[in-house]
Amino acid sequence: MNIIIAGDGKVGLSLTQKLSEEGHDLTLIDSNQKVLDSSVERYDVMGVQGNCASMRVLESADVRRADLLIAATSADEVNLLCCMTAQGLNPRLHTIARIRNPEYGKQIFTMRDVYKLSLIVNPEKQAAREIERLIKYPGFLQRDTFARSRVEIVELRVDEESILKNVALHELDNVIHCKVLVCAVSREGVAEIPDGNFVIREGDRLFVTAPAENLTLLLKHMGVIRKKAKRAIICGGGRIGYYLAEQLSRHGLTVQLIERDESRCIELAERLPGVYVIHGDASSQDLLNSEGVDKCDALVTMTSLDEMNMIISLYGKKCGARQIITKVGHTDNNSIYDNLGIGSLICPKELCCNNIVRYVRAMQKSEGAALTVHTIAEGQAEALEFLVDGQTMHAEEPLKNIRTKKNVLIACISHGSKTAIPSGESVFRRGDTVIVVAKGGMRLLQLNDIFE
Repeated sequence: MNIIIAGDGKVGLSLTQKLSEEGHDLTLIDSNQKVLDSSVERYDVMGVQGNCASMRVLESADVRRADLLIAATSADEVNLLCCMTAQGLNPRLHTIARIRNPEYGKQIFTMRDVYKLSLIVNPEKQAAREIERLIKYPGFLQRDTFARSRVEIVELRVDEESILKNVALHELDNVIHCKVLVCAVSREGVAEIPDGNFVIREGDRLFVTAPAENLTLLLKHMGVIRKKAKRAIICGGGRIGYYLAEQLSRHGLTVQLIERDESRCIELAERLPGVYVIHGDASSQDLLNSEGVDKCDALVTMTSLDEMNMIISLYGKKCGARQIITKVGHTDNNSIYDNLGIGSLICPKELCCNNIVRYVRAMQKSEGAALTVHTIAEGQAEALEFLVDGQTMHAEEPLKNIRTKKNVLIACISHGSKTAIPSGESVFRRGDTVIVVAKGGMRLLQLNDIFE
């Protein structure tokens, strides 16, 4: 597809990397020539320097031949004007805009027909929603849902005291007394699709799939207490902090929001009447102690500095905070993060990019396209949900007779309201949904792509 990316910042660069790897023809627009030159040299893309909201610049980027435009500059207003102008020049164009300001949320929803946006992405709001899910369901580092929330793929870390340590996967059911499937393992930063002989080691990060009720049993049998969170401390009053505090407060949690900028504190206190807004430095041990970090159910660190977030999270872990969630700006240092043990990691940029990539894939092949796509193990693997239709090969055949490509695993089959982890005797039928896990680098646009 011909795709224009307007804005070559963090999100734009990440999208350029992901979409160029998938073989799309990309044109980048940015006002900074040096930034643009760097991306053009690094990837096989075209570059156009200028204001992406300008009709002249959009025509230089050949907008009339484009299939999709993604506006991801730092200014919401520029993104909106860019999409509207591009739509005027090419009415068949799909447009995606990054809109981050909370003040525009209701306005854009109400006037969505005027703006003609195909998709709106808000990295901060998406990150806040993901953090809220983790706080509501503690025990896992990450949760991704499929089959209308009946199936999940969750991430958990094997620590020194875990009952999973040194267990071979073919013995796992006897240890945890419930049926789950380990569909991927990340060890020392490298992901792999394991077989039954794989032995779990301390420090491994497991990606486990099962019906939701089985995952509840997994936590119970592992000795992880799922006590409902009642109090959360949020370090950092930026956009994510605002969205998260608003959501948690609405659901009845006591929220303490620490922000060092006094004027921002006043603004937050006015907009969040049910939240305790505290003016101070979240990296101060005295302040954290006085606010009861040792007794909080969840500590969420989301200042503007990754290093500061990690330090605060490490201190919260030392004090005994029950759950720790750390915001990071990028996920390039996952082996370091793993060794630090700073709880769940949230990367708004990655969440936003993954959402856009899912939309692009759905555009590519609407017939047979994945219903849901989630990136796991820091982008080294993907979990995809497909609908079995009349074109799907091997329907009604036992899985033991089907040859799939290397590093592909059929993780779950859903038939109506019934969901099961498959065995060699399992079959999928028309109307079923199938969840597939594949190692990164494979292009699976439809279910038939997994077969040899």
